[in-house]
Amino acid sequence: MVIQNFASKVVYPDTAPLIYFIEGHSTYQPILASLFDFNDKGGFSFITSTVTFLEVLVKPLREEQAGVARQYRDILTTAPGIEVIDITAAIAENAARLRARYNLRTPDAIQLATSIGTGADYFLTNDHRLKVVSEATIVTVTELQ
Repeated sequence: MVIQNFASKVVYPDTAPLIYFIEGHSTYQPILASLFDFNDKGGFSFITSTVTFLEVLVKPLREEQAGVARQYRDILTTAPGIEVIDITAAIAENAARLRARYNLRTPDAIQLATSIGTGADYFLTNDHRLKVVSEATIVTVTELQ
């Protein structure tokens, strides 16, 4: 998929693409740099959940990397092209349905339910197993060009 297909759309990044970008994952860095640059220029908007916030902070907090934790916090709370959504009872209930139907892990089900509930156009992940979920349009980082 070409990044320009995201133009004027809402993209829900799963946790892994954010980690890859912020921590400079060498394999994905060039394509993710282009994606985040396009977002910075207002090409599309990101929406994600507080679960992403939780997941991206675990490793830096565990390893006492205050600067990396602060970088995640700053991006998720102040970047103009990203909105963080709280988990509601309706999202939790839909997550339970997704877990039951697809045997997903709880965090994945919550992320997908939030994406679906907010009307995101694309769910960006690098977990190919999530492509079975028919309720969302799943795009993996490896599919971007």
